[in-house]
Amino acid sequence: MTSTATVEQIPQTRKEGWFATAENWLDEKGKGAWIVAMILGFILFWPVGLAILLYMIWSKRMFSKSCKSHRSFKAGVSSGNSAFDAYKAETLQRLEDEQRNFEDFLTRLRDAKDKAEFDDFMSERAKAAKAEKSE
Repeated sequence: MTSTATVEQIPQTRKEGWFATAENWLDEKGKGAWIVAMILGFILFWPVGLAILLYMIWSKRMFSKSCKSHRSFKAGVSSGNSAFDAYKAETLQRLEDEQRNFEDFLTRLRDAKDKAEFDDFMSERAKAAKAEKSE
């Protein structure tokens, strides 16, 4: 069954954790909010401020013009160009289908391996029972 829904129409079933929620909120407010959070972290407990500073450097939020650029390729964010958004939705849908097909393949592979191991176990058990009867 193939779904024709675009990525924007698919509801998000995965709940974000507190860290992702805080990160998104700070990104929406901009670089200034990250700097204020870092300063408050240093004032309240210096390792927290240091962790925020290192995270800002690691994620390149410190040196970019806008924190929003880090969120621009998320599924629900529109670029403003309808042709690109349609292409992005189609590509993401294709990748989701490929992931689902791959997961189905892995399931079939695991089932086949389990069946082969069980068949081996049963044949060894039958051999052992036959050897026990012949003794």
